[in-house]
Amino acid sequence: MSRLEATFAALKAEGRSAFVTFITAGDPDHASSLEILKGLPDAGADIIELGMPFTDPAADGPAIDLAAHRALHAGANMKQTLSMVRDFRAGNAGTPIVLMGYFNPVYAYGIDRFVTDAADAGVDGLIIVDLPPEEDEELRLPANKAGIDVIRLATPTSDDARLTTILDGASGFVYYVAVAGVTGGKSATTEDIKAAVDRIKAQTDLPVAVGFGIRTPEQAGSVASVADAAVVGSAIVQTIASGLDESGKATAGMVKDVLDFTRHLAEGVRTAKQEKGCC
Repeated sequence: MSRLEATFAALKAEGRSAFVTFITAGDPDHASSLEILKGLPDAGADIIELGMPFTDPAADGPAIDLAAHRALHAGANMKQTLSMVRDFRAGNAGTPIVLMGYFNPVYAYGIDRFVTDAADAGVDGLIIVDLPPEEDEELRLPANKAGIDVIRLATPTSDDARLTTILDGASGFVYYVAVAGVTGGKSATTEDIKAAVDRIKAQTDLPVAVGFGIRTPEQAGSVASVADAAVVGSAIVQTIASGLDESGKATAGMVKDVLDFTRHLAEGVRTAKQEKGCC
């Protein structure tokens, strides 16, 4: 059983959904980013999405776009991102890590080399937002062979026919993008999210994680009450940005503030289903 499968199975047995956090690798610098990454599980993260910095993150809003540029300015690259995963794994063997980003950095690194190095580092899954199902075999097949899930994205515009294509070959979980647009935008209603999750689950046994537009513990809890996981990215990344000084350097309390905020969000997820009397 993979780390992702084990995590979702354990949480299902507890009667709750997963809390998935996102940060950009190397934001605002390697040391601070690694400290946040290592602290996320104790702050309540069940699964961690680690962004691979890229110069043109077209699906991301201003917060994550700026985070990617801060990381790149500080010297982040794919080698450093994978090094962060290895350093994390030295102290944490259980929390799944999913690399999220765009195909260009993977292609530039070399697909075979990337898959080998990612598996060796302890990566559990990949979300490549600009690689459609029809074109992902060159990455998905070697990744799956190495034990890495390739997680597919569904959106509000994915009709049933498109869902069939999205789910064919998907593994790990399905990431449902709750709103049309970029990360950090408006939020969808709980009713709309539930309807979408139910429609996806009618076609797959994979867990469904929901992201985009979740900023508060209350919103995270609402999503967690109808989905298998709630994903928070931009709000955490904005907390990192708020902890920088005028020169863009991390202040003394930045890491603690980020982890405290993450812990606050996690509480919303952890109590959601219990409050609704599901367990």
